[in-house]
Amino acid sequence: MGIGLAKKLLVIGFTWPEPTSTAAGNRMLKLLHFFKEEGFEITFASTASESPLSLDFDSLGIRSVPILLNHKGFDLFITDFKPDVVLFDRFLTEEQFGWRVAEFAPNALRILDTEDLHSLRQTRQKAMKLGTEYTIDAWLNADMTKREVASIYRSDLSLIISDLEMDLLKNTAKIDDSLLLYLPFMIPSLDDDVIAKWPHFEGRNHFMYIGTGKHAPNVDAIKWLHTEIWPLIHQKLPKAEVHIYGSYLPQQVLEMHLPAVGFYVKGWTPDVQKTMAQYVLNLAPLRFGAGIKGKLLDSMRYGLPSVTTHIGAEGMQGVLPWNGRIADDAADFAKAAIELYQNPSEWGSAQQNGIDLINSKYDAIRLSKKMAGRIDALWEHLTGHRTQNLFGRILQHHTLASTKYLSKWIEEKNKGLDK
Repeated sequence: MGIGLAKKLLVIGFTWPEPTSTAAGNRMLKLLHFFKEEGFEITFASTASESPLSLDFDSLGIRSVPILLNHKGFDLFITDFKPDVVLFDRFLTEEQFGWRVAEFAPNALRILDTEDLHSLRQTRQKAMKLGTEYTIDAWLNADMTKREVASIYRSDLSLIISDLEMDLLKNTAKIDDSLLLYLPFMIPSLDDDVIAKWPHFEGRNHFMYIGTGKHAPNVDAIKWLHTEIWPLIHQKLPKAEVHIYGSYLPQQVLEMHLPAVGFYVKGWTPDVQKTMAQYVLNLAPLRFGAGIKGKLLDSMRYGLPSVTTHIGAEGMQGVLPWNGRIADDAADFAKAAIELYQNPSEWGSAQQNGIDLINSKYDAIRLSKKMAGRIDALWEHLTGHRTQNLFGRILQHHTLASTKYLSKWIEEKNKGLDK
């Protein structure tokens, strides 16, 4: 069966996507648009609770369904729906529902969208907290790495958002290329008409940071910006301000609001494009994390140069120049921000670098064709593909068997609670 004939997609979401507040939500929205354009009937299911920022599925013609963990109701639901493709949002949902999909929809193509490598982000975060250096060996030995890699093997195809993570999985974890697809954010190309609408350097002012407070790397970056980097910038540019945007900012960040030194905590913004158009620079002093940073990709697509760290920029630029500057030390970061803020010529070159990056690495048309072709090829040879993935079948047999019977035990235990 080719992709043109496959009609039903089930997405099992770790959360209900919030495209206006998280990069993960925006990523999911792009994937949903892709499958809609390919003619799929889509149902989105999740165990999470919705929020005021959750995606309006009705407006997209997508059915949304709440589901329960460790409950046979999902088995009846998926048996009735008969999906042709099941997309797991993060490896955690594959762990929870993968065995049920394999048992009750065995012919469905199983795709895992990793979002980013959670194990990589967690290992880096742990190393920073302990004051130790992150190493590949530490990542390989982490329990979450074993879980995440196992999930990749159990899936027919895993979408990898960063070329650095693609390299890590192929060349370090030794995962066969047939199980992986490098698929970064799919962004429409930037043409002259789009670019002409961007405000010029002279029409902008101040610095900004954006990132949801639910994401630990963002909270750490804001704290580092507030305590070490901004005081150095403020000393040299006393009239400049930095404005902090993001949904769900914790109290410790809200308390950093201090207009006397030009540090403003603004909170959530409903329109990232309009917000970014006001500023000279986007500051993203990220000290740990993984995947592609949505805030930095938005900077490129909306014409805003940025200053970030090597962690922030990794896996995003390939051999092309960055759309701003990269620095890892607080003093170097502040110096880079100050110099770029005052240099219209370098600022213009940085903006052009962002345009080149979007149009060469993130072109939506090219990436959509690539994904459609890969799914079509899998449909044609799914039985053989699964036969060749011996390690995945072993994990399906052993790992998910234990998950299955634990889940069934929880089901039985919960029956007593329902009475």
